[in-house]
Amino acid sequence: MKKNITINLCGRLFQIDEDAYEMLQQYISSLRSSFGKQEGGDEIVDDIEARIAELFDELRQQGIEAITIEHVKDIITRIGKPEELTGEDSAGEEEKDEERKGSSWEEQARSAGQKIYENVRERTAGKKLYRNPKDKMLAGVMSGLAVYTNTDPVIWRLLIILFTMCYGIGIFIYIVLALVLPEAKTPEQLLQMEGKNVTPQNLADVVVESEKQSVQVQRPNLIRMFFSFLLKIIFAFSVLIALVVCVGLFIGFLFALIATVSALILPLHSTVPFSLEAMGLTGVWLNNPIVLGIFVGALFLVLLIPIYSTIHMLLSLLGKIRPMGVIQRIVWIFLWVVAVCTAVPLGFTIADYHNQYIFERNDNDWRVSYQGVKMYSEDADFLRQGDWNLIKAENCAHYTASGEYFAAVDNDRYLDAWNDECKEVYQAERREKVKPGIYQLICNARAEGPGPCIYAVGEDKLLQQIPVNGNSGGGLGNGWSTVVIDSIIVKGDSIAYGVSTDEAFTGKPCRAKWFSATDFEISRVGDLPKK
Repeated sequence: MKKNITINLCGRLFQIDEDAYEMLQQYISSLRSSFGKQEGGDEIVDDIEARIAELFDELRQQGIEAITIEHVKDIITRIGKPEELTGEDSAGEEEKDEERKGSSWEEQARSAGQKIYENVRERTAGKKLYRNPKDKMLAGVMSGLAVYTNTDPVIWRLLIILFTMCYGIGIFIYIVLALVLPEAKTPEQLLQMEGKNVTPQNLADVVVESEKQSVQVQRPNLIRMFFSFLLKIIFAFSVLIALVVCVGLFIGFLFALIATVSALILPLHSTVPFSLEAMGLTGVWLNNPIVLGIFVGALFLVLLIPIYSTIHMLLSLLGKIRPMGVIQRIVWIFLWVVAVCTAVPLGFTIADYHNQYIFERNDNDWRVSYQGVKMYSEDADFLRQGDWNLIKAENCAHYTASGEYFAAVDNDRYLDAWNDECKEVYQAERREKVKPGIYQLICNARAEGPGPCIYAVGEDKLLQQIPVNGNSGGGLGNGWSTVVIDSIIVKGDSIAYGVSTDEAFTGKPCRAKWFSATDFEISRVGDLPKK
């Protein structure tokens, strides 16, 4: 509600609102500034003030208690602007043209922007934006914007049709505005929409006008009929889509509710429908259940908010409950957008967890058992064919490898173990039958760091650390070097040899992420010394 003030104009008291008083004061000040240069200018301004007072008196005699900004605008139009009264507008036109030519582009743009701002401010001064029920085709959105900006509603209706042709953006804009903007239902809201004072006289005029509109039949208008028909088609199509979407959302909500309850009741790896395993959610549940919980909560909001809003709208149209307020609508729209922006990226995250889980499960299904250790069939075949025994096999990503052999034979396989944190505990051993004597062990090996050792066990245990060359350099290339253990004394009938990273066996901590070893050869180099 606006504040009215009392002014004294030519010895007469008038009630006027603040916006109208500010415009009147600016008008009189501009008059005094324009006529102040002329002889007898003050008397001219006094005469104009007296004329304004007479016009105010006429308004008061018509029953208008307070002067509004619309009344002041009308009086200024009737009397004339200062430049029109003084004749400066035509006399100084050439000077203004010269000034415009001399002004820079930035100044012209700033002046144009200021004029636009002042024009918009003047058109919307003292008004509130509502949906207009007196001139609506669907929800009264475009008519409300026209009243607020003091423009023709046809312009706004053409704009919304043009936006609708651009991938349906106009439909979305119209629906959002129809949800956010309240409808001017009461006489007070109708006056606020038009920027008029809420006075008993104005309220009575609104009521009388509403009664007349309910009795009178509007004359047919071809343009109005065309827009009405076109907008009704768009609205019917939008309502149909909204109903289909709402039904789909309700069905989706029921499925989501059933799935949530079933997932909490059924066992983790159950294959029954709506279990975590059947829905592909086992991976995220095992790795990060918080992500799954947040996703389910966001999904429920995405489904429930449109359902609740639709039911609330239907009940309000039936008069069962009050319509949502503007703040309430904005809050629900904000929450729904947040829920969508939360659920979508979490959905991709859950898909990544599911793919990782499926890969690991399939990877485990493809593995076979060799001496109680799960490994790929290629690893098991190589160890079995080479008669290798796995003494230790812990924290190893694999047990053999191929592809970087120095002899440039890509399919040659060799002993290999890898752990990115250097925690592999690996020992592979082979035993051969031999005669007593002195032997030599030769093999090719490489390591990423210190710790892995080649060993041979005859009468004593002999160790030789694998040279640290990584996968480049070395005496043979690709990091490979020849490792030799001499003077292996064998008094029995067999010799054991192999590779180990076990600190308990080698006495050296493993600081290598990986190692490789192959081409083990035992050769007899001498007899045992005679006693």
